[in-house]
Amino acid sequence: DGIRDYKVTGVQTCALPISRVPLDEAGLRALFTKPYGTPAPTPQQWRAVYADDVHFRDPTQEKQGIAAYLAAQEGLVRRCDDVSLEPAALALSGDTAFVEWTLGLKIKGVEFLYPGVSRLKFGADGRIIDHVDYFDFVGPTFAPVPVVGPFVRWLYRRFVA
Repeated sequence: DGIRDYKVTGVQTCALPISRVPLDEAGLRALFTKPYGTPAPTPQQWRAVYADDVHFRDPTQEKQGIAAYLAAQEGLVRRCDDVSLEPAALALSGDTAFVEWTLGLKIKGVEFLYPGVSRLKFGADGRIIDHVDYFDFVGPTFAPVPVVGPFVRWLYRRFVA
């Protein structure tokens, strides 16, 4: 079906769709699936689906170009004990896709869960040229932290609720 599993020294890596661009629903699910305990995609796998001049933005950063995007992904994996990504709903319309997901980060024995949505735009060659992630960074990051957590929950009740 166009999705290949890659093995590096006997260890299964992320299953990314490298032979089917533009990405269909199965390819998007594969791209947004990374269970805990599995390796992150390789730079070659990212390059197969992201354009050289990709623009990436989330609540914590904005990057331009594939090298900057790869550095951001590698930095996230390096900072965490483990990372998971689980897709939920998907919508495709023309050159745009939306993927609902839950990102899990394990850091120093604590699991942080971030529900979110990605908006992807595809270029003429079918690769991703624009990727914007929408999620609440502050609540899931600081709510579990003693002292800071109660303050964050108070702020949310006071200004958001």
